[in-house]
Amino acid sequence: MTDYKKHISSLVIQALLECGAAAEEQAVFNAVVPAADDGFGDYAMPCFFLAKAMRTSPAVIAQRLAEKITPDGVMERAQAVNGYLNFFINRKKFIYETLAEVETLGEKYGDSDIGKGKTIVIDYSSVNICKSFHIGHLSTTAIGSSLYKIYKALGYDVVGVNHLGDYGTQFGKMIVAFKLWGDRQRVEKEGVAELQRLYVKFHQEEAENPSLTEEARKWFVKIEQGDAEATRLFEFFKQITLAEVKRIYERLDVHFDSWNGESFYNDKMQEPLRMLQEKGLVTESQGAKVVDLSDYGMPPCLLVKSDGSSLYATRDIAAAIWRKQNYDFYKCLYVVAYQQNLHFRQVFKVLELAGLPWAKDLVHVAYGMVSLEEGSMSTRKGNVVLLKDVLDKAVEKAQDIITAKNPLLENKAQVAEQVGVGAVLFSALENSKIKDITFTFDRVLNFDGETAPYLQYTHARCRSIAEKAGMSQYVKIAHDPEALNNPETLRLCKLIASFPQAVKDAGEKYEPSIISGLLIDVAQAFNKFYMERRVISDNLSEQNARLRAVNAARTVLKKGLSLLGIQAPDKM
Repeated sequence: MTDYKKHISSLVIQALLECGAAAEEQAVFNAVVPAADDGFGDYAMPCFFLAKAMRTSPAVIAQRLAEKITPDGVMERAQAVNGYLNFFINRKKFIYETLAEVETLGEKYGDSDIGKGKTIVIDYSSVNICKSFHIGHLSTTAIGSSLYKIYKALGYDVVGVNHLGDYGTQFGKMIVAFKLWGDRQRVEKEGVAELQRLYVKFHQEEAENPSLTEEARKWFVKIEQGDAEATRLFEFFKQITLAEVKRIYERLDVHFDSWNGESFYNDKMQEPLRMLQEKGLVTESQGAKVVDLSDYGMPPCLLVKSDGSSLYATRDIAAAIWRKQNYDFYKCLYVVAYQQNLHFRQVFKVLELAGLPWAKDLVHVAYGMVSLEEGSMSTRKGNVVLLKDVLDKAVEKAQDIITAKNPLLENKAQVAEQVGVGAVLFSALENSKIKDITFTFDRVLNFDGETAPYLQYTHARCRSIAEKAGMSQYVKIAHDPEALNNPETLRLCKLIASFPQAVKDAGEKYEPSIISGLLIDVAQAFNKFYMERRVISDNLSEQNARLRAVNAARTVLKKGLSLLGIQAPDKM
């Protein structure tokens, strides 16, 4: 397919040379952008950035360049307007090429090989052993999983890491609580909820019986020393927790390549500490070992407490070094809430001060918090809202809506699961990741709003239209290209053509919402196209032409949703 932006940029460069001027090719390329309105052309270039070098006004520059640019089969005319150059491309050619490109590539439309030979490590979700998978885990899980899928599509080797919270004195407390009040069969039946009940009971009893604290400390030491009984009980707790969270991950279509958690780095911290000491970075402060970061506007990075125990920073430093040694990553991303900004700034700065050049490749992908609309779900006092309960309620509501809209739909339960789960995921991916989210069931399940069900419904509509025409999949067939020569098809094709770049931008900016935003635009443009232009028609040549646009829209919606981790039902 013709690279229209690149083609126009080359015409501008040539025109500049003819005017006795010059500009960097990249600067010109960056300045050429899609026009905001089809009435002003298809691409536009502000000439203000050329004013200093050419020593004249942007309006004069635009006029001079417009006079030098000769139309060809790709670009039909250039127009100077108030210091801008507006470009009108061969729209028939553009529509034809866009649809042909989608038809040729199919499900691979939007894929790229820009990441070939490079590895990206993504640390996301990171659940805690013996703790529930709650609504607060939604954003890290949804964003991390979407980035995983986006980078795969861009040709990178991707390593998804679930950095389990599986280390700490709380596990000594869990063992004491289990041995005193626990029942294995009850834990196996009720899962993490029972483990949490035991943990709460320990803290209640500890207030009356301080000896429990010392007993818990002893069991934690036994875990560290590899004691057989302590290890067996800890692994039992871990097994119960992972079995529960993996059921959630399966529903969300989330996958990991590594489950190495905090405990994995127990024997990998001494070498990094020794390295930092040898480089003269470690000082003592009130018995603790720290790295002074006052020159960089940060408090000290605590490495080892006065009692000799390690901290999160120590483990994250060790983990980063281990990952670089084992994966030789191009980038290592940490999808963690913005409250941890300081922690990651400290860790990254310590690694940079240690002289490790790859420290610049560590990225904190920060996101905002998720909260539920007050009163939308009841919860037992003191308990967080479980993600499973949110998913179940969303699926239940989706089933009610589907039953009302299409009572005869086959596989209603399966479609309701896809719609409900998709709605929850999309709520974490629809806006800039740094924004705080208030989750509202009625809004995220609105089939007419900017939601996942709206996208899924539009995809199903595309499928239904094609089936009515007897073309459930694209086949080459005679058609009338004039049937595509209209503003609605042009608008739709421009959005479809921008999809591959949107995927690249989402990866480059760590921002899946770039894709979700484009999909909303595609769905809206398609529905306008469908309202304005009859697709199913007695004029088969016209029908076949417009079916190409229908199938292209369906392809992009399905592919885009898949990159967000959301399924696209064929019928709704």
